[in-house]
Order: sequence, then structure tokens, then C-alpha cells
Amino acid sequence: MPSFDATLNLPGFTIAKTSGFDPVVHDLVGHHEPRCPHCASQDLRKKDKVRRQVWHESVGLRRVLLRFAVCKYHCRGCGRYFRQRLDGIQPYQRSTEALKRQVYKQHTQGISRRSLSNNCGRSDTTIARYYDHMYDLENRKLRSLQVPRVLGIDEHFFSRRKRFATTFCDLRKRRVFDVAQGRSHTDLRSYLHDLKAKNRVRVVCMDLSESYRSIARTYFPQALVIADRFHVVRLALHHLMKTCRLIDPGLAIARGTVRLLQKHRRNLTERQGERLLAYLAGQPAVARIYDFKEGLMAVLTAKQQTKDQCRILVHQLLDAIRQLAQSGFEDCRKLGRTLDAWQLEIGRMWRFSRSNGITEGFHRKMKLIQRRAFGFRNFENYRRRVRALCA
Repeated sequence: MPSFDATLNLPGFTIAKTSGFDPVVHDLVGHHEPRCPHCASQDLRKKDKVRRQVWHESVGLRRVLLRFAVCKYHCRGCGRYFRQRLDGIQPYQRSTEALKRQVYKQHTQGISRRSLSNNCGRSDTTIARYYDHMYDLENRKLRSLQVPRVLGIDEHFFSRRKRFATTFCDLRKRRVFDVAQGRSHTDLRSYLHDLKAKNRVRVVCMDLSESYRSIARTYFPQALVIADRFHVVRLALHHLMKTCRLIDPGLAIARGTVRLLQKHRRNLTERQGERLLAYLAGQPAVARIYDFKEGLMAVLTAKQQTKDQCRILVHQLLDAIRQLAQSGFEDCRKLGRTLDAWQLEIGRMWRFSRSNGITEGFHRKMKLIQRRAFGFRNFENYRRRVRALCA
């Protein structure tokens, strides 16, 4: 195939003549083998020939118009009439699939619909129709995806009226599997009941949500539930820092000191370490909580441990839970009850190498999708767009 036919990116056609500047007009010659689309018969009778004009993907900033002839046939096998089918051009369409794909990519990258309308010479409504058409094609491809073996579950805010939505993420392949409306067991019952091949799931990673844990145990019986390390560490820091503020009310306005208390001791600079030691010397109760925090963080942040190492960490975790249960502060006792209720899921995260941070990253992208669209009223439209852009 000549190089100028390869740049056309339309199989079955060759360029016979080129004229014009904007738009660039290509007169094409087709080499398609006619076949009945109903019975696949090649016993055809040519009835008529029609000239078609179709807009194609742009070359640089110049539009491209294609002109070619299409025949009308009568099938002797099934007796039906039809016009010749062409690769890359749908029936009754005035634009090629390549142009629709170009509009889809450019609009996804942030070019406004009005700018695309001016560049392509098409109306705003037509640009929107192209965009929806490509979303439908992308979602049809995703219908055949199987339920991932390593599943991440987390919620994100959708709208004031419909509140929250639940994200199901494939943590192994780092892509969004699906999005469902709601976050409670009642909201997700119908979706999870219709989900196929649920027994494929082997691992479910989530935050410390009792609702999601109940859902995972009910609908993914073959899977192990693993607590997300980020949420466990954040919860522990929240309750311990809240206890420190009860002991020293001055921490409510001393944000710098609170930041030093939250950081790991190994990450402190020499000057920060001196400031922290000077503060803890005058607050012995806070110093004890800080030392306890350092020991607990060493247990919770351990990764990819062997079985023997996990046995040691189990005893350290149970000892920390026992100390929290005997504390005189309600926030510490609350933290102890939570860690005790999730001790099995927390123990599993020592062997698990991934976290739900992948899902949280996709939530950031979903917010950008919502802002670019100025919000969504229809959840199905939002779901289609998220699946197309994040899967």
C-alpha cells in the first residue's frame, strides 16, 4: 500500500485524487468484496450506485472530506436489498469511526466541545453524540471483564441527592472494575446478587467499614478480607493525637508540635528531634503516649513479613490492644476495641503487598471527571464515563 494510503487509516480504500486545502478532499476507490450482511451470500446483483461524502479525521488543523461510490445490491439468496457495508464507516453516518475516536480522545484530554465543534465543522449536538457513541463502544468491551481476583472496595461522594457510590477496583491490574450506587448492604444487594463469577475473588482489601466487611463475607465467601494499612494507621493516629490534646489543651493551636508527634522518630531531622524532646520533657504523659505510638506504628506498618515474623507481630499487637483496653482515656479504649474487632484483617495485611491507595487514586480522577462535566444527575452516565476512562 502506498504511504499516502496508509495515512488514510481506512482499510479497503485507496486515494485516487486529492484536492483542496481546508477541507482536504480525497476521492477514493474502494476494494471491498461485496457480501450480503444478512445471509453472507456472494450471489448478488448490482442495482444502483450512490456517491457518498464522509468527514474523516483531521490532518493537523485541516479537515478531511472523503468522496467515494457505494453500490446497492440485491441478494439472490435471501431476496433482500442492501447497500455495501464498509469497514470504519457505519451505515447512514456522515463521519468515519476514526473521526469519532479523534473527537473522543481530544474531548477526554480537556478540549471543550465548542472548540471541537469549530475545528471539525460539526454542531455541538453532533460532537456530543460522537462522544456518547464512543462511550458505548468502550463499555461494550468492558462487559466481558471478569471479576478480579484481588478486589479493592471503597466509597466516594457522588452527589448531594444520591450521596455516596462504591468503587470496585482491580488492584492487580490497577484499573476500576465497576462503580455501584450506594454504600450500604441494602443499596448494593441487587448489584452484587447479579454479579457473575463472584467465587473468583480471593482477596478483598477495604477500610475499617463493618458494612463492607459484611458484604465481603456474604457475597465473596472464598475471599480473605484484608484491612487497608493507610486507614488503620490514620485511625490510630487520630485517636492517639486526640488523647494528647485532652492531656495538653495547648496542642489545639500548636500545629507544629502535633505534626512532630505524628511523624515517625526515624523521619525527624536533628532540629525537629531536639524540639520534640524539649516538649516531651515537660509533658511526661504525652511522652508515654508518643512512645506507645512509635511501637504501635512499627507493628502496623510492617510489610511482606514471613510467617515467623508474623508470629512475633501478633503478640505485639495483642499486647498493644490489652494496654489500650486498660487505658483511662475513652479514645484509647475505643481504638483498642476497633483493633480487637479487626485483628484478623490487620494481621493479614502483613503478608499482603498491595493497598487500597490504588482505589483512592482513582477517586481523585473521578472527581476530575465530575468537575469537567459540571456534575452528573444520571448515575448511569457517570458510571459509563468512569468505566471508559478508568478501566
